[in-house]
Amino acid sequence: MPVGKILRFDDSRGYGFIAPAAGGEDVFVHANDFGDQRHLVHQGMRVEYEVEEGDRGLKVSTVRLLDSPAAPAARRDVFLSPGRSGTGQSRTATPGGPAGEDDGMCDVLSERDFAIEVTETLLQHVPSLTGSQVVQIRQRLGDLARSHGWLET
Repeated sequence: MPVGKILRFDDSRGYGFIAPAAGGEDVFVHANDFGDQRHLVHQGMRVEYEVEEGDRGLKVSTVRLLDSPAAPAARRDVFLSPGRSGTGQSRTATPGGPAGEDDGMCDVLSERDFAIEVTETLLQHVPSLTGSQVVQIRQRLGDLARSHGWLET
């Protein structure tokens, strides 16, 4: 049975693509092929699958997740920006971890760092967005963040 990685997957649109580990044409996969696990699927996960020829090319007939999804309660990324310019720091809070590791407060970002974080997150997780859509979303989220005091003034 072939093995591959989820190249793209959009649960809201109901489909994605698998890049075969052995190379070759990407394989279409419908969200329903994952059954109850469809909400756990994300880019980069390894899968095992069977292929059939569809009307528009290769498609999955059966699929099984090989990577176990990260348990959301076990790890929470507070702020991600390692290696980027700006003042952001990367830190992971683990519930029940050492004292002081997560003080329950959120990081206050500069508007520039916030814009970078939002843009990178959107591009990574919703690559189909247009530049105009990214700008509109970033502006609305910036307005929201300012109204809550989440950004440096």
